[in-house]
Amino acid sequence: MTVPRIPLHDGTTIPQLGFGVFQIEPENTAEAVATALEAGYRHIDTAQMYRNEREVGEAVAASGLPRDEVYVTSKLSNAAHRPEDARRAFGETLERLGLERIDLFLVHWPLPTLYDGDFVSTWRTLTEFVEDGRAASVGVSNFQPEHLQRLVDETGVVPVVNQVEIHPYFGNEQVRAADARLGIATEAWSPIAQGKVLTDPVVGEIAAARGKTPAQVVLRWHIERGDIVFPKSVTPERIRENIDIFDVELRPQEMDRMATLDRGEEGRIGAHPEVFDYVPD
Repeated sequence: MTVPRIPLHDGTTIPQLGFGVFQIEPENTAEAVATALEAGYRHIDTAQMYRNEREVGEAVAASGLPRDEVYVTSKLSNAAHRPEDARRAFGETLERLGLERIDLFLVHWPLPTLYDGDFVSTWRTLTEFVEDGRAASVGVSNFQPEHLQRLVDETGVVPVVNQVEIHPYFGNEQVRAADARLGIATEAWSPIAQGKVLTDPVVGEIAAARGKTPAQVVLRWHIERGDIVFPKSVTPERIRENIDIFDVELRPQEMDRMATLDRGEEGRIGAHPEVFDYVPD
């Protein structure tokens, strides 16, 4: 199974389909990641706040795959936005993953209502990790257009990716447009809206017509839009099913039908980045 790679503006490339480990318990993570790697996934997306980085690292090491064949992403904890805290936390991420260098490290949330609204110094700190060779690329997650523009205006450094909520009920088109304008690749979290879109009649009709499952149709929709996407599952059959989407292309009229599902802000299921202020203990 060959997953397409998306070029990033810093000269690196990233697998367009990855395996996400959000809400997978640490005791189940290594097995799930091992299954994903066996199925052909070569991009694993974790985060400090997921509390399963160590298990991701164990599975990658145990896979026997060459290091340069597995793309690993993690994200900064909301509790570590101050520069010194970010530097310490990043070192801990590398230690837990068992890596000397991570492929991609993200600011997980902008937190504009915390830290005096200063996510710029946090971003500037992450750029240090590229300069010292410990991160190949750095980016952001859940940043709104105005947040992105502020980073660029104040630092001159453009994130390579922005990982945000996207699914058929919430296309997040304003953010996608801002990303495109700045040359930032868009990554999609919650790609099937926590399962809510899988029972939608439009998705079901397309799936039946194309001989695919509803989840496969939705993931293929993401791929054809150009989004980088991370399905998550702990079920081996579902893990293998979710990567089996490269033998079909949705027809233009099917993409048009999928576009009619977008509910705008009413379709959002996660927190809005302008007000999200969770900080873990």
